[in-house]
Amino acid sequence: MGVTIGNWPHFSHCPPACPPRSAYSVLALLVLALLVGTPTLWTQNARPPSSTPPSISAPGAEGSASGGASAPASPGASGATIHGVVEGGDGTVYQGVHVTLVETGSTPPPAHITQVTDANGAFDFTNLPAGPFRLTLSSRGFLTRSVSGVLQAGENYDAQSIVLPLAAAVSEVRVTASQVEIAQAQLNVEEKQRVLGVFPNFYISYDNHAAPLTTRQKFQLAWKSSIDPVTWALNGASAGLEQADNTFAGYGQGAQGYAKRFGAGYVDTFDATMLGGAILPSLLKQDPRYFVKGTGSVGSRIWYALETTVICKGDNGRWQPAYSPILGGLAAAGISNLYYPSSDRTGLQLTFENAGIGLALGGAENLLQEFLIRKLTPGARKNNTDQ
Repeated sequence: MGVTIGNWPHFSHCPPACPPRSAYSVLALLVLALLVGTPTLWTQNARPPSSTPPSISAPGAEGSASGGASAPASPGASGATIHGVVEGGDGTVYQGVHVTLVETGSTPPPAHITQVTDANGAFDFTNLPAGPFRLTLSSRGFLTRSVSGVLQAGENYDAQSIVLPLAAAVSEVRVTASQVEIAQAQLNVEEKQRVLGVFPNFYISYDNHAAPLTTRQKFQLAWKSSIDPVTWALNGASAGLEQADNTFAGYGQGAQGYAKRFGAGYVDTFDATMLGGAILPSLLKQDPRYFVKGTGSVGSRIWYALETTVICKGDNGRWQPAYSPILGGLAAAGISNLYYPSSDRTGLQLTFENAGIGLALGGAENLLQEFLIRKLTPGARKNNTDQ
């Protein structure tokens, strides 16, 4: 807000011609001056000398630099005054604002005179000398304002309403996600991974430093994989091929035979997924996912893919023997003896042989994941950091 200073006009007048004075005129003037000046001299001599100059009256200046007392007037005080009101943008007056006056034209400049606005938001500096000045208004939580001008002798300067704007509030909010929230966000990405956009590829992580899964998240991943429509479709196709080849002849043919083959195949998949991907990893605190290496030499990546068939990453981030998938596969094979035809049930030796074959197939799958599958998984490079 600008401040307009009203300059009061001052006129001087001298007659155009002054006649010469005679000696008698001069003598008469001297006598008259003595008669007029004598009472004044007696009055001045009757007053005790004072070493304290006049003081500035500062109404409402209880918080001034002088501790509430009137500030001393500047030399050459002309009786000029400066007054005004401090308020906000909505017109609310502000009490307790520090208003500091400095006479910028003085040499050397006098000490600052400070007042605090009263309950009406007003300040009032009186008995000021003429010349340039600057008002500085400050209060905690508000921007500092300065008003400058030139004060004329005897002028009653009205600073009017000075708006003191609020300081911009700066807030810093730091949001830190918990490890569980980070793991859930990564899991949500993994559950959208599909080879060729169709086949689920949920147990693959392209982030070698992914957060460990909680027990609930391990079961979530296993359940989602087990009930995926593609899982059902693949089991249905496998059951159809088995019936066409009369595999597990004890199930017979027809719709009943197909249903038994489909049920047995699905239960195999469900048991292996839940045991090796959720139950045992939760009990043994192991991560059921394959972490794609993605960098390094071809030989190092091949070795990594093969060794991760027998080792896995623990929830503590350290590599350890892959008890969960190995024991899960063996347990699922043992459970299958409960529902396969007696003629097709495997003995203990064949169970371990099949487990060995399963490890070999797992190594081959890891090699495909390391070098090929990622390229066939839309969004994998977009949603995960390249390793």
